[in-house]
Amino acid sequence: MSAVPHDVLVRALDAYAAFYETLTPASLARLADHVTPDVHFRDPFNDVRGIDRLRRILEHMFSVTDDSRFVVTDRAFGADAAYVRWRYTFRPKGAAGAPWEIVGLSELSFGADGRVISHIDHWDAAGQFYERIPVLGALLRLARRRVAAP
Repeated sequence: MSAVPHDVLVRALDAYAAFYETLTPASLARLADHVTPDVHFRDPFNDVRGIDRLRRILEHMFSVTDDSRFVVTDRAFGADAAYVRWRYTFRPKGAAGAPWEIVGLSELSFGADGRVISHIDHWDAAGQFYERIPVLGALLRLARRRVAAP
């Protein structure tokens, strides 16, 4: 990333963040404008390479959720990556009640053309997702209480 001029990185990060904040099933057609064909994407559920696999993950996300929305709340640049903190809200498909919320951080590496070559998501899947699932959530909360400092 360090070989890419800072002003190019700022514009690329702004464009990528805006793309995610307005992400819809229809806007996935513009994914190639923002990521390289061999993009590496990793989150707590997936670890894939290639734009087609990333597109399938995002399509799947839309197929199992309603009201999906990302909001970028902060951004920073390091020596080798850019970072965005985000909040993702959604409702599991067909579920009533308050939306679920996941807060995380994405570590992004950009190529010389300003497109993302690596998108690594960091977030607490146990605390923000699995603990909301009946039975599994109760077991995880019990385990968390047992290993937490008194």
